Amino acid sequence: MRKSIGLKLFMGMTCFVFIIVGLSWILNTKYLENYYLDKKKESLIDYAREIQLMYKDNIENIEDEIAKIENKIGGNILKIILNEEDEYDAFAGNRRGRHGFGGMGKDIPLTKEVLNRVLMGESVLEIFKHPKLKVNFLVYSVPLEDNSILVLQTSIASIQESVKIAKAFYLYIGIISLMIGTVMAFLFSTRFTKPIVALNRVARGMAKLDFSKKYKVQSKDEIGELGETMNYLSDQLDLTIFELNEANKKLREDIARERKIDHMRKEFISSVSHELKTPIALIQGYAEGLYENVAEDEESKNFYCEVIMDEADKMGKLVKDLLALSQMESGNKKLEIENFHINDLVEKVYNKYKPIFQEKNIHDRLEKEDKRLKVNGDPSKIEQVLVNFINNAINHISGERKLKVCIEDRDEKVRIEIYNTGEAIPSAEMERIWDSFYKVDKARSRTYGGTGLGLSIVRGILKLHNSAFGVFNKNEGVVFWFELRKGE
Repeated sequence: MRKSIGLKLFMGMTCFVFIIVGLSWILNTKYLENYYLDKKKESLIDYAREIQLMYKDNIENIEDEIAKIENKIGGNILKIILNEEDEYDAFAGNRRGRHGFGGMGKDIPLTKEVLNRVLMGESVLEIFKHPKLKVNFLVYSVPLEDNSILVLQTSIASIQESVKIAKAFYLYIGIISLMIGTVMAFLFSTRFTKPIVALNRVARGMAKLDFSKKYKVQSKDEIGELGETMNYLSDQLDLTIFELNEANKKLREDIARERKIDHMRKEFISSVSHELKTPIALIQGYAEGLYENVAEDEESKNFYCEVIMDEADKMGKLVKDLLALSQMESGNKKLEIENFHINDLVEKVYNKYKPIFQEKNIHDRLEKEDKRLKVNGDPSKIEQVLVNFINNAINHISGERKLKVCIEDRDEKVRIEIYNTGEAIPSAEMERIWDSFYKVDKARSRTYGGTGLGLSIVRGILKLHNSAFGVFNKNEGVVFWFELRKGE
């Protein structure tokens, strides 16, 4: 079972208070009466010396002064004068009387032995038990210069009563002290352990990687310094773990990117090999046919040569596209940015394709703004974007065979859209169509002669322009679009 430091501190302080109060009570019970009696003896001796000086100096009204001292000591002061008949005169203050020596034991607290010792010049302090009252008196006897004896007496019963009252008082004080000490011990232990509990809470949070908890420094002592150190440690750990998480995140991203690049590299090599395999096989086959004179007539030879030239042209286009894509992805291709009229460029490219539209029975239309729109970009690269988008539309057109090129003025930008009727692109494929060699319908690649790099080149060019672009399905067709910033 765990014992808290607060409980230990409380129990320790409470025990300490009990020990102090207990020791005080024992000392008072055992030694207070003796101490009180010793102090009373010292008091009698001091007053006796004071009275001796009064008699020596022969001051006036000595009886009144002695009466005052009697009140102070709470007893009686006697002066004893002996005569030749062995009798004595004794008086207390201004009270005077003559007595026989044999009666001294009844009235005067002196034995004959003590009397003789005092007459010999000795001061005697003793406890005398009164024969009538059965009460103990503290008696101090000293000689005076006129051969008389000065006797100071006080009742020990009064001392004992005072001690009894003092003991009762100390008992009450002890009980109150215990109560106050216990409460103070509880308050102190609670106050002392409160910052330790707070520090423990912060440390537990740090152990769980929760660095939001902070210690509120309320003192400038060692605990306060420890709290500041804990807060600093918490901040440093939080920062270090954050940086470590960021580094791990970056590392995971780098690993994922490396894997993706490696996968793309393998896929790229596979795709290039696949794209080159067919034309190389055709070129090799038809070249061998020519070499072995398989084609006997001139028309057959011309056909063989046309196939070889056509496949070589496709390979040339593929290599050219690969070089263009490589330059853009490596960042080596620099743009020649200028302001130009996009209407003129779109119309120029569109008119080049008019014969192809007619040949392929495509219903084409160009929609543009009445005003000329100036944009900022590289004209030659934007022309390549338009060419690739239109080629892609021609290769995938079907159904009503409609193709539309549209120019829209959109505040600070100009948007160009190329629409063609045909099969919709599945949503899951819309992000992947921009990848190299990716084709939604792989069976159409040989039919239309595409390299699979057109849209990848478009993406590279538009990213260099920091332009938005995309694709969406619309009215039994597909729309490819991109935007350019307006020029000055």
